[in-house]
Amino acid sequence: MRRTPGASDYSNPANAHVEWVSQLDGIWGFALWDSKRQELILCRDPLGVKPLLRTLTPSGELLVASEAKAFRAHPDYVSKIDENAMLARLAFEYPLDETTLFEGVSQVAPATIETWALDSEGRATLTGVATYSTERIVPGDTWNPELDAPVLLESLCSSIGDRLMSDVPLGIILSGGLDSSMVAGLAHKASAQTGQPVPECWTVAEDEDNPDFRAAEDVCSVLDLGHHTSTLDDDCFWRTLPSLSWYGEDLDISVLFFQPLFEKMSSAVTVGLCGQGADELHGGYPRYRNLVGHQELISSRLSASRHPFAEHLVNDISAVEEQGLAQPWRAQKHNPAEVFSDLTSTLQFEMDHGQLTNFQLRLVDRHSMAHGLEVRVPFLGAAHRQASNTIPNDWKIRGQQEKLALRAAAALTDLPKSIVNRPKLPAGSATTPTLLDELMTELKPHAREWAASYPRLERILKTQPDMAIGLRLFESLHIIDGGLGRENKGLWDLLEDFS
Repeated sequence: MRRTPGASDYSNPANAHVEWVSQLDGIWGFALWDSKRQELILCRDPLGVKPLLRTLTPSGELLVASEAKAFRAHPDYVSKIDENAMLARLAFEYPLDETTLFEGVSQVAPATIETWALDSEGRATLTGVATYSTERIVPGDTWNPELDAPVLLESLCSSIGDRLMSDVPLGIILSGGLDSSMVAGLAHKASAQTGQPVPECWTVAEDEDNPDFRAAEDVCSVLDLGHHTSTLDDDCFWRTLPSLSWYGEDLDISVLFFQPLFEKMSSAVTVGLCGQGADELHGGYPRYRNLVGHQELISSRLSASRHPFAEHLVNDISAVEEQGLAQPWRAQKHNPAEVFSDLTSTLQFEMDHGQLTNFQLRLVDRHSMAHGLEVRVPFLGAAHRQASNTIPNDWKIRGQQEKLALRAAAALTDLPKSIVNRPKLPAGSATTPTLLDELMTELKPHAREWAASYPRLERILKTQPDMAIGLRLFESLHIIDGGLGRENKGLWDLLEDFS
């Protein structure tokens, strides 16, 4: 990547835009052309809710889009897998830093401004990069539920109110878990404060006996909220997985319910509110309760892979990859023993380096926007983030309990106690457990064979058959035939037809 010598200096052109960008409140990924300065400005919202990707052609043209498949319209772009980024995705379970799974395609970092111009030969050149916002988790020493829980709850209610402002129909994505239920639980209050209509809720699951489905029904019944429900057909995975991979540009096959859910919602509303971000802020994932085990899992995946990049990923990425600001790899290393050494460093790492931005937020955004639905994220409002980042760690995780402070706030709402105390469940496998098991039973015998077609990733794929299936589908849709013209094929044709 061509860049001017002072592109990272404090006086670089991107810093001229920090003041006005810092006044923006919302979610965005934009490219603005300043004709007077002959300068392109690229910028992304503080937490990277909205994606912004870029690549450079061999002749020096800069291409910018919200998804990698858009670049295939350019004759000089060739779609290839980035094997080093893929290794990190398989080991850590999400892409790291500004990498994507596509070679030569990287992201504009969250909370970042980049400026680009043409050099004397007409080639795109990075002239400046600036960070306009930083997120810091600084746990306090004490937290009093009687005093602090109402403040935490009000910060979320305020964020919901801000995101209710809309001149188009709006709804709530309700899984039945604590986080989305809290958004629903504050809907009446936030609507009254803002003068906006009370939103209705949408839920999808594999059947009406599903625990998520029943919990969502309980929430809407108690809160007197409109509730739109639907169940998935038995062949849903076979019909919908190609769309999941096509729009998601990822390996995950468990969150299939996103596609039918957002399709249903988009027929009635244009904006949705979700519960994403709460687990990262409040310590919701099971791995947070066993960080030593999580360190060992990631390290064992990397060491067992015997991939030549594995050691560099842990010790010094810059030895083999471009690293630093505006590069695909922002950090010099990602050592599991260091980044997961305690809860604070873990939450900071996952906020800054991929779990939130590159996995949770990106998947929701891509699958919702596939149906023209804009999803907003109340838990990531500035006031709620500020209140959450100072909560002591023992009010996030205590023994086998998680999200204690958030549950104390939830107890102040009208939500049923069964919802306030409901444990965290994995979204995909909790919503469609039987359908996912049936799919894995049928495809798992092929997973070892498919893993073998990636010799340098075979060892790590053999321990994750779902990822072997996901990678096979990803390559078929996005790499084979240049990633063009295969999106309408059936699942089995995509998995078998690599000619």
